[in-house]
Amino acid sequence: MDELSSVQVEALIPLLAAFDAAADEGHITRAAQRLGVPQSSLSRRLKAVEQAVGVRLFQPVGRRVALTAAGQELYERTRGLVRSLGDAVDVVRSNADPDSGLVRFGFPFTLGPVSIPSLLADFHAGAPRIRLHLVQAHGTALVEMVRDGRLDLAVTIPAPDDLPTIILGFQRIHLYVASTHPLATRAEVDLAELADEPFIANPPTYHLRRFFDSWCAAAGFTPQVGFEITEFETLRALVAQNLGIAVLPAPELPYPGLTRVTLTGERERSIGLISGNHRPTPAVERLRDHIAAHAMSYLEQARRAAGDQA
Repeated sequence: MDELSSVQVEALIPLLAAFDAAADEGHITRAAQRLGVPQSSLSRRLKAVEQAVGVRLFQPVGRRVALTAAGQELYERTRGLVRSLGDAVDVVRSNADPDSGLVRFGFPFTLGPVSIPSLLADFHAGAPRIRLHLVQAHGTALVEMVRDGRLDLAVTIPAPDDLPTIILGFQRIHLYVASTHPLATRAEVDLAELADEPFIANPPTYHLRRFFDSWCAAAGFTPQVGFEITEFETLRALVAQNLGIAVLPAPELPYPGLTRVTLTGERERSIGLISGNHRPTPAVERLRDHIAAHAMSYLEQARRAAGDQA
């Protein structure tokens, strides 16, 4: 490598974090917020990256930014380096002060209102200097974020097979109908009885939808899904309006207008705490151990609360 290239590389290294954040977010404002810098500063850093490389890396797409072909190639080749460096710095800092640090933690929408916030509140009381960056998403997205290093830990339902996992418990799936629906008087129903019913469900990319479709196939029918929606609270609202029925986990907070009916057969999903394959920092280990030790009691409390609603 000649002297000019060495100088260019030295100038480029401190700017790669800005490039990585903008490429990952696809949005200048969100990337700046993620790095904790003014948007103008981030824009200057991105221009400096382009000047050092000598090619255009981003192009505007509406209010967002997209990578050019050259930018995509640079992102694929540098993203692992940037995150490995960040992990190394986090480990060194955390080893020097194990009571501080940052943990990037994700959890699913169905555990948001009660169990996970309660767990995190207890953890924060005992480790107030450990910062938590929280992400709530559906299972597939959480698994991908742990795989590529954007999250350190995540609770997923179900647990994947290819990542280190601690099984925390199991989530029971029930049928939910409007309180005025004819099935609301039933204590139990077989899935095969529901072949002619209109359903409300998540999109096919959701794990719960995949379970639901496979269960219906085993019962000998394809469900009639009239509404597809990603958000669980709105889904329950649609069911309460008697626009269809749904196969769902119990809500962690009371939801008026819904009646839970037990589905026959094994209708459970595993709840797993997953981590990446890289070395965890002491802060990550501390949150992991806290969740593993206490999750069962919080999940049981939420389960009992949901049972009281039925």
